Amino acid sequence: MTCTCITLASPVGELKLVANGSRLVAILWENDTPGRVRLGPTSEAPDNPILVCTAQQLREYFAGSRHHFELDLEFVGTAFQKKVWAALLTIPYGETRSYSQIAEQIGNPGAVRAVGAANGKNPISIVAPCHRVIGASGKLTGFAGGLEAKALLLTLEGGHWPGTARLPGF
Repeated sequence: MTCTCITLASPVGELKLVANGSRLVAILWENDTPGRVRLGPTSEAPDNPILVCTAQQLREYFAGSRHHFELDLEFVGTAFQKKVWAALLTIPYGETRSYSQIAEQIGNPGAVRAVGAANGKNPISIVAPCHRVIGASGKLTGFAGGLEAKALLLTLEGGHWPGTARLPGF
C-alpha cells in the first residue's frame, strides 16, 4: 500500500496523518513505536483532501468544538482487531470503557488481554478513541501516545485526572 501523509502540530505533540487514497488509515504519534502500525511507503501530500479534512477536524477537536469525527476510515488489521476498533468508535465523547466492557461488547468476554493488545495497535488514534479505554479500576493504562497524552485527551473531553496539566489552547 502506497500512502500519503501530512504532519500536524497538536497539543499532544506532532501527529502524522496517513491516507490511502481518499481514506484515513493512520494517525501516528511523534514518538510512536516503529512498526506498531504497519504501513507501506509514504509521501508528503499537503493537498490530499482527506488529510486536509482530518487536520481541520482534529484542530476543531483540540479547540473543544468537535465531539464527533466525520471521516472515511480504512482500518488495516485482523478481523478481531477490526471488531475492537469498531467498538472504539461507539464510545461517546467524554465517556470511558474498560477493556472488559469492550470484550463483552464484541461478544468475547474472555478476550480482555487480546482487546488490550488490539487497542494498543489501533492505527487511527484519537478518531478511533482508544484513549477512552481505561483499566477496570479506573486507572489510566498503556497508550501509544503516552499516559500524559491520554490524560490530556480525557481532560479535554471533560474528564478530571489528578496531576495533569491543562490542555494548551490550539
